[in-house]
Amino acid sequence: MKTDTIFYSLFKEFPSIFFELINQSTAQAATYQFTSREVKQLSFRLDGLFLPKNPTSNQPFYVVEVQFQPDENLYYRLFTELFIFLNQYKPPHPWRVVVIYPSRRIEREQPLQFRELLSRVQRIYLDELEETASDSLGVNIVKLVIENQQTAPTVARQLIDQAQVQIADPTTKRDLIDLIETIIVYKLPQKSRQEIEAMLGLSELKQTKVYQEAKQEGFYEGEQRGEQRGKKIGELKAKLTAIPRMIQFGLSLEQIAQLQDLPLEFVQQAAELFAQQNVAAFVELLNHQRQLFSPQDLAELAVLIQPLPDKLEDLSDAIAQWCQQEAHTAQREAWRQICSGLLSATVEKLVTNPDTLQTPSAILNKAMVQNAIK
Repeated sequence: MKTDTIFYSLFKEFPSIFFELINQSTAQAATYQFTSREVKQLSFRLDGLFLPKNPTSNQPFYVVEVQFQPDENLYYRLFTELFIFLNQYKPPHPWRVVVIYPSRRIEREQPLQFRELLSRVQRIYLDELEETASDSLGVNIVKLVIENQQTAPTVARQLIDQAQVQIADPTTKRDLIDLIETIIVYKLPQKSRQEIEAMLGLSELKQTKVYQEAKQEGFYEGEQRGEQRGKKIGELKAKLTAIPRMIQFGLSLEQIAQLQDLPLEFVQQAAELFAQQNVAAFVELLNHQRQLFSPQDLAELAVLIQPLPDKLEDLSDAIAQWCQQEAHTAQREAWRQICSGLLSATVEKLVTNPDTLQTPSAILNKAMVQNAIK
């Protein structure tokens, strides 16, 4: 069962449930954003982060980890990711970690190394959640994840009835019922969607006027969000496409970040990807349009590249300067044409998922350029 996906979807759509789990006021959900962040040095990723929306507040930020299998290395990895994240992002908030286990027997605590740090970790064992929480719809939906296959459909039907009574907003009610159904789909993979709908009594419910209106309302809200997202994507594409030209005109990354109103780290990582793209395009040019290069051109390039450090930014700058020379017009035009295609793909990657930028590939390096020249 894909428990990580279930929990992260749950917290993204209904963040109040997370705060209910950790015995905090559900009103806090409105002051947090649930997101994820890449920790680039070691290609780690913090999948669940509740970050305060107000950077000047003294609220903590929460790292959320869902662990349903024994893992001796969990806390080694988790604290490594956390402290690299602190070094990279320097968030203006104290940290807290929340780890969700199905039961206490799954945890591998490692007290020798982490006893003091574990005092700032809240462990939630789903099978130990108090029975007094039975009136909490959110907590009970979380507990449904560990319910056994035989009793899960009965519990799910009870939760659907509870949602019908407790939730007034039709759209929220529909979303919660859909989430309950999704959990059962994961728990009973041998059953078809139609069988599960019948099992949970959803076939008739989904035909009711209230449910259909909520579904339609959600559709229109989705359309509006899509239009807003499309506008933001268009603006971001324009900003990203301008970054390589601004670098060529000699602007620093700090100046570009300020002019484009983008985070400096985002501009830095974008610049790395653009440098990678430039070098990759030139290697492709050398390999597939070699007739554009005379023996003298290749000799010049070998001399140019040889003393450079093995850094994509330096290689990209040197290639750009060589191509700008008047004698290399044909190579410059062919290189720019390839770069244009790669630029579109790079910008699309950054726009589609700006929170998960990847560092340039280790395969693309100075030796690869030198081999292409030879």
